[in-house]
Amino acid sequence: MFGIQMTSSKQSTGTPMPFKTLRVWLFAIAAIGLSGYGISIMFEILNSNGMTLLEYSLLALFSITFAWIVTAFCSGCIGFILQLFRIDPLTLKKIKPVSINSEALSQQKTAVVMPIYNEDTHRVIAGFEVSLQSLKATGQLKHFDFYLLSDTQDTAIASNELSAWHALCERLGDTAKQVFYRRREDNKHRKVGNLTDFCERWGSQYEHMIVLDADSVMTGKCMLELTTSMLNNPQAGLIQTIPIPVRQDTFFGRFLQFASILYSPMLATGSAFWQTDKANYWGHNAIIRVSAFIDCCGLPTLKGKAPFGGEILSHDFVEASLLHSENWDVLLLADIEGSYEEVPSNILDYAVRDRRWVQGNIQHLGLLSSAKLKLMSKLHFLLGATAYISSLIWLSMLALSTIDAVTRALNSDVYFNRAYQLFPTWQIAKTELIDSLLYLTIIILLLPKLMGVIVTLVHRKKRFGGALKLTLGSIIETVFAIIVAPLMMVFHAYFVVCVFLGKKVKWDAQPREGRMVSWKEAFSYTLFSSLVAIVWGSVAYYFTPVFFWWLSPILLGLILAAPIVRYSSSIKLGIKLRQWGIFLCPSEVDNDATLAALKVHLKEIAVPPVGRYSTATPLLPLEHKVTMPIQNFSSESHRKKFKALITKTANKLS
Repeated sequence: MFGIQMTSSKQSTGTPMPFKTLRVWLFAIAAIGLSGYGISIMFEILNSNGMTLLEYSLLALFSITFAWIVTAFCSGCIGFILQLFRIDPLTLKKIKPVSINSEALSQQKTAVVMPIYNEDTHRVIAGFEVSLQSLKATGQLKHFDFYLLSDTQDTAIASNELSAWHALCERLGDTAKQVFYRRREDNKHRKVGNLTDFCERWGSQYEHMIVLDADSVMTGKCMLELTTSMLNNPQAGLIQTIPIPVRQDTFFGRFLQFASILYSPMLATGSAFWQTDKANYWGHNAIIRVSAFIDCCGLPTLKGKAPFGGEILSHDFVEASLLHSENWDVLLLADIEGSYEEVPSNILDYAVRDRRWVQGNIQHLGLLSSAKLKLMSKLHFLLGATAYISSLIWLSMLALSTIDAVTRALNSDVYFNRAYQLFPTWQIAKTELIDSLLYLTIIILLLPKLMGVIVTLVHRKKRFGGALKLTLGSIIETVFAIIVAPLMMVFHAYFVVCVFLGKKVKWDAQPREGRMVSWKEAFSYTLFSSLVAIVWGSVAYYFTPVFFWWLSPILLGLILAAPIVRYSSSIKLGIKLRQWGIFLCPSEVDNDATLAALKVHLKEIAVPPVGRYSTATPLLPLEHKVTMPIQNFSSESHRKKFKALITKTANKLS
């Protein structure tokens, strides 16, 4: 179409992705084979002295977690090879830049929508405006309209939004005719309802919509590349980019954004290879075909109580699955740059955000039995839930391993376990197998990090401050990731238990600006786990010192949890590391113009006081109302639909 070149699965000529089914099978064989090998080693270790119920439980828990980390490892290995040789994961050809064609863009209209809820007005308006101005600088703004879709319920914030909106329109001048602000006083169904309201009132006027989050910033070039990619893929219902974290000053925030830009492109490339046209959706920084979204993505309220019933919380996975079910492609384009977001600046705020995601992802397990969904969609649901449930499994494994080690230590001198036993039972320790499994697990966990560094050293080391600073930063990142892992494991395990107990969570606005966590707050969230770790370590050391030293890295991370939370939130430490060139990111080295404009905007343009501008409701475009049909996940509904289709086909044939 229009002769545009791009990095996607189907070029303008409609060329399909090669070896789609074979890719899935290759990935599955590799993941299942490696998982089976590790699980078989674990079985041999546990079975060396006969299997008890406790050890069968350990094997089952290990099998789940080991298979999960193997899945990520295999994706990383594939991504490493493709990124190293600059091969597109979808076409399996050399990566080509997206070529923007003005003629193609002129024949479509795209909406850029930013749903918000009780957010920091200053930051929202700044990100919204600099993204618009970046697109305007490309000369293609006339083909786009921008919508700020407010669900804000706090009246003070709502007043600030309205005042800031009028000031924005004043600054934009004639361009203001292409920007719109709508506030829903009743935020029914939260973000899902917000986007549904837009689609049903104005969506049918647009071919596509680019969905931004409240903390998103997107360059004009990125928007044009997404739109061009959508035009070149008439079967695509959604195209997702990788949102890269930016604007972080605390040590923890910079650690997160450095790790994301260093490893995410490689992992996403590997995932895109085997997911092909059935990738996932992360809820923002993506472009969606509006007609497909309206037809397929009306979300129901699920029957039953939490954690599986009620409103669908993590709507993005489900929307992607509904597009899959109606044979729309969902593509992940890992090489499109200029898509940015912000992340929590400290461990506690990061954990609070994860608490919401835990509930949303576990809810997806209730949809696994639906005949409406395709196998790949169910795999996305399963992997997403396992990402959090695995923390509870790891914690359970550690607890059961401690019980098993202590039990063996107490019975180490017992050689006759039954009455009238003729020969003694000698305890067998398969040290070589234990070492092999330990080394295998370390390789699976750490090798993707090394591969990510190698790819970066080959292709973009200057964008990270050079080879030395990149290498030093990656070492610090790896060490801190190991230190903080036990605390995150405990947080996630607690969240999973809360979800299954039916405890609800508030989905409020996220704090994103850097802050130093107080000692009081740090101890209030970590003291219990630290005390448990001290008792746990004391028991292990008393009965089985060898096992204690194996457990010590985990116990140390929990005992020092409060200082870790406190000092990792340090803004001074984060800024000092940046001055030394540690945790530098491409957006900083390149001095991205859009992010630079955002920094200036936040410093120089304030939200005007309420009352300075008119309180009149901003004008909105004429509505072209449509209805988003509500989808049904029940198997009975799907069977009826399938039966009706068969009957209709039979009637035509007869």
